[in-house]
Amino acid sequence: MNRYPSRMCAAKVCLLTLLVFFSAGVATAQTGTVDGNYVLDWNQVFVDTLIATNTPNSASQRLGAIVHTAIFDAYNGIERRYEPMKVHETAPRGASRRAAVIAAAHATLLGLFPARQPALDASYEASIASLSDDGEDGGQSRDRGLLWGAQVAAAVLAWRAADGFSVSYPPFPPADGPAPAIGQWRPIPPAKSMSAQALAFTSMFALDNNTQFRPPAPRTLASVTYVHDFNAVKALGRNTGSARTPDQTFLAPFWEGNASVHWNQAANQIARANGLTMSDSSRLFAVLNVAMADTAFTIWSAKRYYGAIPTEVTWRPTTAIWLADSDDNPDTVADSSCDPSTGVGCWQPLVLPTPSHPEYPAGHPSQNGAAASILLRYFDDAQIFTLTTGVTTRTYTSITQARRDGDDARVWGGMHYPSTVAISDATGQAIALYIDRNTMQPVRPTSH
Repeated sequence: MNRYPSRMCAAKVCLLTLLVFFSAGVATAQTGTVDGNYVLDWNQVFVDTLIATNTPNSASQRLGAIVHTAIFDAYNGIERRYEPMKVHETAPRGASRRAAVIAAAHATLLGLFPARQPALDASYEASIASLSDDGEDGGQSRDRGLLWGAQVAAAVLAWRAADGFSVSYPPFPPADGPAPAIGQWRPIPPAKSMSAQALAFTSMFALDNNTQFRPPAPRTLASVTYVHDFNAVKALGRNTGSARTPDQTFLAPFWEGNASVHWNQAANQIARANGLTMSDSSRLFAVLNVAMADTAFTIWSAKRYYGAIPTEVTWRPTTAIWLADSDDNPDTVADSSCDPSTGVGCWQPLVLPTPSHPEYPAGHPSQNGAAASILLRYFDDAQIFTLTTGVTTRTYTSITQARRDGDDARVWGGMHYPSTVAISDATGQAIALYIDRNTMQPVRPTSH
């Protein structure tokens, strides 16, 4: 059920709206705003900042949740339409909502990306210059809003400063540990240990803990599912001689791009085309980014948990295909010319390098499931939006199609098995729907 059916638009109408918008030159906050929706302007600044700093995917979901928690609580602290995410205080009477959003976004981004201060300050000044005197009180409303937004940002940044993400953890697997078992994950050289494992220890934004939605154990080496997984990725994910189409070959590296960039781009364009208000936008982007963050923490916790169990199948396709003769399954066959000790003549994936963390569960598909599920709660599936990875772009006319391509790309790229992709997407969806239904809920009117 869409939250705002009255704001839905047919695909052709949405496209016309987007063309008008972009031709007006208002894609970022640097150019000011036409419709007064500073939430969308500053979400675009957030996306631009991720791209400009080449922030890794593994760090981006947490950053998006911090920025949009501050924006939501700053706006909501004035309007008080929803239960707050973190900051329960209310703003000074008469504070400007727009000014609060600008200040909260700027202060959190500055705290997270201090090296970007010149660009962020320029966006801030442009936003302030475009503000009207909301209260017609000589700027007092604006000043109160700016002060309140900065106060909320400081509280949110302080809340997340010691959340475990920036702590160093012992390498996994330990260098002095036993050799990995057949089916168990091991780093693919030149990597020597698990990357981004701090995500497994980072405190949640909305969920109780990182095991609340832990997916079940992966398939076994002897299962029919594993045979299908193995043969599908062996055929579709190999670098040369694969069964992929040219479009699938394009999409595999494209969807290796930053999931936070992709799904915030989609949400921003769709929200603009559907005329979402600032109030509704503040909640949409908070729920979207918090769901993506808690999904990432859940998935990495499960990666580390199952990766530490010798009997669980968490090895990557490259390892599995090279060592297929050792898995005791007659229906999985290694390349006949492969020398596993050197890699000469062995199967290679399309997308390199293979991410250095256990295959099960999968990060990107879980993000696709979480983000697409939130967008489908707000909007009809038929939407037009353009995503970017580096200098390449892809335009979609359906949220579901983007989700499907993003998921399938993990198999086409030779990084994941189909069953892992399906389970991980479903995990992200379950987390997103839970967060949407249980956090930032409308405030019930007080009965008299």
